[in-house]
Amino acid sequence: MLLSKGFEVEMYTGTPDGEIVGLSDRIVAHLNGFVREPDSRNVEYTTPPLGQYEKLLCELVRPRHELRRYLRTLGNYTLIPGSTLALGPTDRFFRSDPSNPYHAYIERTYGTTVVTASIHINIGISDPETLMRACRLVRVEAPLYLALTASSPFLNGEATGSHSSRWQVFPKTPADVPLFESHLHHIRWMEAQLAAGTMQNVRHLWSSVRPNGDRRPYSLNRLELRICDLMSDPIALLAVTALIEARLIQLMQNPELDPLVLSRFPGESRNADLVALSDTNEQAAAKHSLEAELRHWQDGRPILAKEWIQSLYDEVWPIAKANGISCFLSPIQKLLREGNEAQRWLAQHEAGQSVQTIMAAAIQSIQTQEDQLARDLCEPCAA
Repeated sequence: MLLSKGFEVEMYTGTPDGEIVGLSDRIVAHLNGFVREPDSRNVEYTTPPLGQYEKLLCELVRPRHELRRYLRTLGNYTLIPGSTLALGPTDRFFRSDPSNPYHAYIERTYGTTVVTASIHINIGISDPETLMRACRLVRVEAPLYLALTASSPFLNGEATGSHSSRWQVFPKTPADVPLFESHLHHIRWMEAQLAAGTMQNVRHLWSSVRPNGDRRPYSLNRLELRICDLMSDPIALLAVTALIEARLIQLMQNPELDPLVLSRFPGESRNADLVALSDTNEQAAAKHSLEAELRHWQDGRPILAKEWIQSLYDEVWPIAKANGISCFLSPIQKLLREGNEAQRWLAQHEAGQSVQTIMAAAIQSIQTQEDQLARDLCEPCAA
């Protein structure tokens, strides 16, 4: 039985040569399904929760196809890949809704460190204790998903030295988020944060993964993985999603996979030790992605991100095959072999290409791929 899955997709708009231009006010006013972010250079759409990957692919591609068509009516505009302001500017905030007090708080508190683009992957889990267990496992393995999706090596026209500059600068809030040991622990922790003002509202939990639902923190129905950079290739994104889903099915079949049970860290400090290890792993993955040296949550042993992902892939492959999603999982092998988007862009940069040249070529390549997918897959699905 497949789990329901959906995506929140944040993207930049701009020109074919990579200049990012804020157009979200016009997009939101004229296209259904799109919402604004605090900075007008970002726009977001959400796919409905679905079990079938074939339909998910169409729901990922169709809104982008429609958005590109609308952008052409405004001028020579398109969608910009990557998760940071690759060509800048980063010295000012372009408010999308000047009258929104929460947006004012975001600008005042964080500035342009939050003007990033990403993919949030949502997986439906209705039982709250199963959901908390899933969040614990995905939290300690979240650096692997960042390593696969890293796509932000540039900022202000320069290589930053990080594969995910987004996750290097993004203000994780609150600063200290534990592994939630139960639904009640999560509720009490959230209430304490809101009372203390470390969170402005229930949405203001900006960690790599969080439980989500219609009435947080009391009514929850999904896991939301927030660490991933924007993956331009929707087929690669489905592969990452299939890896997460197969891992969660494995956890449901074997609840002992819980880090609070299986980790060999001392019991009295296990939660804090796992949080510290995961935070360190996140920073290493943001810096070097698939080539990062991480420490395994089970026993602290060093392991390269790409080797850990390969091991995880081999472990869940039989589960993916049994559930009919192995074909969607298999592109993980191409990612491990050829590198993620950041690694491929950095190779071009090291060969002498400018950031603007790289981004312009990526914009054209992605547009061509999505146009082809829309013709080949989405139109037959709609029919």
